[in-house]
Amino acid sequence: MGTDRTTDRTVDHERAAHLLGDASGRVVRTVDGFHGDDWTAPSLLPGWTRAHVVAHLALNAEGIIRVLRSIVADDEDDTDGEPAPMYDSDEARDTDIDDLAGADPSEIRDRLMAGTTILDDAIAAVPDDVWGTRVERTPGGRRIRAAAFPGMRLRELEIHHVDLDAGYTTAAWSAEFAEYLLDAMAKRVSAQDFEVRPLDSPRTWVFGSADAEYPVPVVTGPVADVGWWLTGRPAGDTLHCSHGELPPIEGW
Repeated sequence: MGTDRTTDRTVDHERAAHLLGDASGRVVRTVDGFHGDDWTAPSLLPGWTRAHVVAHLALNAEGIIRVLRSIVADDEDDTDGEPAPMYDSDEARDTDIDDLAGADPSEIRDRLMAGTTILDDAIAAVPDDVWGTRVERTPGGRRIRAAAFPGMRLRELEIHHVDLDAGYTTAAWSAEFAEYLLDAMAKRVSAQDFEVRPLDSPRTWVFGSADAEYPVPVVTGPVADVGWWLTGRPAGDTLHCSHGELPPIEGW
């Protein structure tokens, strides 16, 4: 598991929530520019059109809203009930995305807008002492701290905005978000030992063992492009590795 060895800065829901509004607005503006065949054009995700990506973003917001509302309700009722999961199942999630992607574009856009607005309110309504609640992504599945959801949503918006292949690229990411993404990926990426030393950031991220007895590969390049690669997307020619080939990264 990767960890950032150069800073004790933490990634929390307040840091992510601070960036959410602008990220949401950018996605909505891009979607508002889609007309006719723009919706059925392929995205950068294999097998998904732009409509699929927007449908996923809309349903992702609804899933997070479901979770946050349930933990607030449980807190107010002072019950021992389990919070609602984000999705009923992975199969239901996939089916819902396909169904919404096939709907009229106006419906997809309206669901995205509603989800974006209601999610902001849902985040604001969560008491500070409830953010530590753990919830299930699917029934019986991986448990996630509620405080992780604002960051999860931010990554979904910024990464899938690029996936829409509609003019928004990693070059538009702020340095703050790009470093935030590397912080998040350092907790998830499982690969051989290596270091990331972006050319445009003073920070260094260590993946794998911090005590390797041999020189580990060092990956360099723009911090945004490194973040994109760490999500499992194709690496551009801006990235370089001291040992030649870039380390293998699983899909995100």
